[in-house]
Amino acid sequence: MRSLSLKHLDNEKNKRLFLILYRSTKIMKLRAFKYLSPFLLYLAAFRSFASTGWEIWIPAIYAFGVIPLLELFIQPNANNLNVAEEEVAKSDKIYDLLLYLVVPLQYLALSRFLYGMIYDDLTTIEIAGRITAMGILCGVFGINVAHELGHRVNKFEQGLAKALLLTSLYMHFFTEHNKGHHKRVATPEDPSSARFGEPVYLFYFRTIIFSYISAWHIANDEMRKKGNSVFSLKNEMVQFTFTQLAFLCLIFFLTSWLVTLYFITAAFIGILLLETVNYIEHYGLQRKATDEGKYERAMPEHSWNSDHIVGRLMLFELSRHSDHHYMASRKYQILRHHNNSPQMPTGYPGMILLSLIPPVWFYVMNKRVRNISN
Repeated sequence: MRSLSLKHLDNEKNKRLFLILYRSTKIMKLRAFKYLSPFLLYLAAFRSFASTGWEIWIPAIYAFGVIPLLELFIQPNANNLNVAEEEVAKSDKIYDLLLYLVVPLQYLALSRFLYGMIYDDLTTIEIAGRITAMGILCGVFGINVAHELGHRVNKFEQGLAKALLLTSLYMHFFTEHNKGHHKRVATPEDPSSARFGEPVYLFYFRTIIFSYISAWHIANDEMRKKGNSVFSLKNEMVQFTFTQLAFLCLIFFLTSWLVTLYFITAAFIGILLLETVNYIEHYGLQRKATDEGKYERAMPEHSWNSDHIVGRLMLFELSRHSDHHYMASRKYQILRHHNNSPQMPTGYPGMILLSLIPPVWFYVMNKRVRNISN
């Protein structure tokens, strides 16, 4: 009787454990749907492409008005998933599918943008509003999601990353970011790490020009190591150049030179958004030199972090940047807060706006950099 009783208790215990695990898994799966919130911005942009008047500017108002205001009142959340939750989230394909969904949606939005610019009778202000909306999509959906997928190891996801970068005419980012920036981050050799006292407007020139040159150096060196000519079609940068030129020619033949110019302007806005984010992510932070041309390992303290939840969701956790550079292979849904990582006073949208006013940016951030250095 005693053995039967113990067996019954064990069965009951196993059932309870199973129910706890089952419920935890269901809760974790529901958590994935919080990353549907960035699609609100997408819907606003798509609405912009079919609207006139002030509604065209809703995406810009939402991204750089509503969200920064919300983050002034909503406390940052520094909580991390526990080990079991991380394992569930890491293996849940919903998180990946949400990223995959961005690719066809981005091309659908671009098609609708181009169509509207051909056939709609718009004022100059309305044209500017639509270009801005498309530019925001180029930055938030095109380059940002491409950044996440570009760190994956399988060719399918890397191919999706390149397809998204094509919509911003910034395909060299795939090469330079993964093989250049992550290696040289927070050092004087990295064109994508902002220096102490450097205004964002000077940073734009340095990072855009020298990141592009760096990508060519990386791709050419790879060709030489394999014994191929740098002018070979196997050269990644040669492929990117021809792909982007072909894409521009396609848009030109389907639309007009003016609409093509509108698209290039939107892509450039996306590029500026990316580079502004690069500016705020590493401003003034430096890794210590160890030997000639060598530096200490990139640690969480070499990237600015933001746990402000609205910005985190909008950018698929990009603002947990300290952990991303510490462990680049970690998927967005399991990025962690580190207590020793320097913290931004607000989320990315607000910090982007702050960076555009250099005197205010320096007043807020230079004190923080000095405190870290001391």
